[in-house]
Amino acid sequence: MATRKKAGAKIKENKSEPIEISGITDTTTKKVSEDESQIIPLKFPVVGIGASAGGLAAFEAFFTGMPEGKDPDIAFVIVQHLAPDYKSILTEIIRRYTKMKVFEVEDGMTVKPSCVYIIPPNQNMALFNGILQLFDIPQSKGLNMPIDFFFKSLAKDQHAKAVCIILSGTGSDGTLGLRAVKGEGGLAIVQSPDTTEYDGMPESAIATGLVDYQLPPNEMAKQLISFVTHISVISNKRKEPGLTDNENTHKKIFLLIRNHTGHDFSKYKTSTIDRRIERRMAVHRVETMADYIKYLQVTPAEIHALFQDLLIGVTSFFRDEDAFNKLEEVIIPKLFEGKPAGSTIRVWCAGCSTGEEAYSIAILLQEHLEKIKENYQIQVFATDIDEHAINISRAGLYPSSIITDLTKDRIERFFTLEPGNNTYRINKSIRDLLIFSVLSVIKDPPFSKLDLISCRNLMIYLSNDLQKKIIPLFHYALNPRGILFLGSAETVGGFESLFKTLDRKLKFYQRTEDFQADQAYLRPQILPPATKVERTNNKKMLKKAIQTKKPFKEIVEQYILRECSVAGILVNENGDILYIHGRTGMYLEPGQGEVGTSNVLKMAREGLKPKLTLALKNAAIKKETIHLSEINVKTNGHFTKVNLVVKQLVTGFVSNNEQPLYIILIKEINPQEHIIKPKTKDAGSENDLKTHLIDLESELRINEEYLQAANEELETSNEELKSSNEELQAVNEELQSTNEELETSKEEMQSINEELSTVNSELQAKVHDLSQVNNDMNNLLAGTNIATIFLDYQQKILRFTPTANKIINLILSDVGRPVAHIVSNLINYDQLTNDVNNVLDTLVPKNIQVQTIEGKWYNMIIQPYRTIENVIEGAVLTFVDITEAKNAKDMLAISEISYRTLFETAGEGILILDGVTGKINNVNPFLIELLGYSKEQFLGKEIWSIGIFKDIAANKEKFFEVNNEKNIRYENLPLETADGRKIDVEFISNAYEIDQHKIIQCNIRKTSSQNESDKT
Repeated sequence: MATRKKAGAKIKENKSEPIEISGITDTTTKKVSEDESQIIPLKFPVVGIGASAGGLAAFEAFFTGMPEGKDPDIAFVIVQHLAPDYKSILTEIIRRYTKMKVFEVEDGMTVKPSCVYIIPPNQNMALFNGILQLFDIPQSKGLNMPIDFFFKSLAKDQHAKAVCIILSGTGSDGTLGLRAVKGEGGLAIVQSPDTTEYDGMPESAIATGLVDYQLPPNEMAKQLISFVTHISVISNKRKEPGLTDNENTHKKIFLLIRNHTGHDFSKYKTSTIDRRIERRMAVHRVETMADYIKYLQVTPAEIHALFQDLLIGVTSFFRDEDAFNKLEEVIIPKLFEGKPAGSTIRVWCAGCSTGEEAYSIAILLQEHLEKIKENYQIQVFATDIDEHAINISRAGLYPSSIITDLTKDRIERFFTLEPGNNTYRINKSIRDLLIFSVLSVIKDPPFSKLDLISCRNLMIYLSNDLQKKIIPLFHYALNPRGILFLGSAETVGGFESLFKTLDRKLKFYQRTEDFQADQAYLRPQILPPATKVERTNNKKMLKKAIQTKKPFKEIVEQYILRECSVAGILVNENGDILYIHGRTGMYLEPGQGEVGTSNVLKMAREGLKPKLTLALKNAAIKKETIHLSEINVKTNGHFTKVNLVVKQLVTGFVSNNEQPLYIILIKEINPQEHIIKPKTKDAGSENDLKTHLIDLESELRINEEYLQAANEELETSNEELKSSNEELQAVNEELQSTNEELETSKEEMQSINEELSTVNSELQAKVHDLSQVNNDMNNLLAGTNIATIFLDYQQKILRFTPTANKIINLILSDVGRPVAHIVSNLINYDQLTNDVNNVLDTLVPKNIQVQTIEGKWYNMIIQPYRTIENVIEGAVLTFVDITEAKNAKDMLAISEISYRTLFETAGEGILILDGVTGKINNVNPFLIELLGYSKEQFLGKEIWSIGIFKDIAANKEKFFEVNNEKNIRYENLPLETADGRKIDVEFISNAYEIDQHKIIQCNIRKTSSQNESDKT
């Protein structure tokens, strides 16, 4: 078969008009949304394959690379850019490369496993409830995006069982559809750009950062089947009793993600998290959660990939048309009500993903400004925790397929087509209205004094506890009467007192003021500005302040009041100070060095530090309250006796997933006599000396315990380091040995490479010549459009032209098989083998007419195959289609017989005249008998030169007017017969033009009165 090169295998790009999503897509979407509960994913995966220019070669490689054996339990749907006015033969081509059933899609066709479905020309296609629906392409200007159109419906219909594959092609069709598939938890595979004939579509898809595999087409099928097998195994294991991974396993994964990215997913919905984790496990062929945790530990890049998968969201410009119409017509005008000209309108788009929705809102605000012709400042804050998505948003560069989501007017006004016609960039006037930043709604401080918050389809991924924290946060961030815009499946939950419902269906809510809620809960605590060292801890504490049931101040004061203490400090297990109550200057003081520390252990005064360190450590280890009595703390030149209590907070103040907090209570002993004079050498009594010695021994004992604990930790660390060092040393020795072996192998390979390079140079020239001849041969055979089969001397098939499989059922794998083993479509002919043998024996060609089961006729020519050296090496069978010629010949014979029969047996006279000269070419027997003249008296003479027809000479111009109905008509034309009788006849003439040849037919019949006269 011909090798497909770029120049020879181009698929004509579809330049048809773009599909109007508002017309077709909306209808489909509406149908789905109204009957969402009835969408049941098929029990097998559905793979959508999109391609454009260069796709034929990729299809061949893809299906050729399908593993041998049983057909996969998968359905394949091919969406190829096809010329709208050209009948596609893609179905026939695909059948050559696969044993699966291949269909060109008909409207309403149900998808079944182990089948291939191909889009027909001039149609768009969608999947709904497992049934393929076809749509006519609207005749509007712009590009049609059939791949995006199908991928989006595939994602909506099949969710996690959807798979999309993008092959060779120009442009960006398929990119938005791939994002939709990934948003539903499906799989995305793209042809590696270096293996494509045209890399536009693959490069555009890869730029999203969402692609799971980049592979050559011949490796895709194997990887796909492996993924489907593993995802099925993983899902089945989760359903088996006793094999479900416990909560601790999930926590480990969340911990690894938090350490790597700083984001905590433990409060996200478990179902969503599980699906994304299972998909990543299947990508890497890992079957258990425990193995996947090990893989995450040794592969940091996979942690980032999982993080990206958890963040994938489906978005588009002006998504949900009804909601954005309401936003444009009602909500945005409300934002400007009561605001003087020159003031600022502030909007926050939380979870903006790649920015389409944020830009949509900015465009609506800009259009409203142009409408009211007033000067306002617009600030749109767009945030997301995905830094990659934020970078895409900032660039404002989107694939050309976005034109299906935007009106032509908005494309022209707010977008610029970048060079190459593959991308559109948002105009700077709109980009300047937005500020993009990486921000977590969960843990970072919100924006404030906002007029509108758009947070759509974010909270559906969060647990109820997180949703209950975010809604009051939005309330706090909004101005009075500010608007909250949520997704179609989201509500304000149990916070109806905080928001007034403006539109329950489209999810618009307005901030209210008449609520009685805990202000400490509604308004998050904003900690004082922190130094560089403290900022990380302060951010964490801010999150705790929002999420705890009571603020820090109330927690500390509650304990202090309960314990009647003077000074209290709230710290974490590391000693970082979160809150201080009372005057603690007598016990704490800043240490020397750079300012920035707020650690209680570093600030503790002399005498307090070692005991406080030991007490805090014991409280963390033993999970119990630690009491230390009569501690001498040096304060301003004298010592103060205090009692120390370190207590861990009980459950209820903090959640189990958060870092534990500790209360440090410091009580003075006998405050009226707290000053102890420093003892002098001559002023101490024996009792005082004994007391002092007891105190010193107690302090020494505490220090010994502290040092003992520190020493144990150091010994443990030393053993771990020693073990690690031994392992590293062993690894280093193995690496050294491996490196030496590699060095030797490298030298051997270098030598072999030089030899191969020489041989390759010689072969390259021969291959080029052979390739050129082969290309010419293949193009000649394909260009003749004549079915040709080449046989060797044993009648085995050497090669054949594409049209030959219509006559004899041939596929590529039949090359090398005897032609007698192949089932042919010929009927009433079973002498092929004998006729070929006869030709090979006699070297005399044979010409035989054969008919196929389809009713087509071919002129089969069997002749010897001669080489340049005139050696007979086989036979050549050529089939020339003579169906039309044979049918025409048969029809002509039938027509001739029918016409002659009618002409000879007609019950009226007929004259056939030349349409140019008016000469009589034929006369039927009835007229000869009627008038009594011989045939020779009529033939070859002009009709008006014959005496009996002279009366019509006056109108002879009308004889030659073609298609003038009944050119000449005489009701009672008197004619004289040969015997002198007068008869009245009805005369009618008509002129015709057949194949540029004019004829005139004259019909002559007796009038009714003449018939009566004859009877009389």
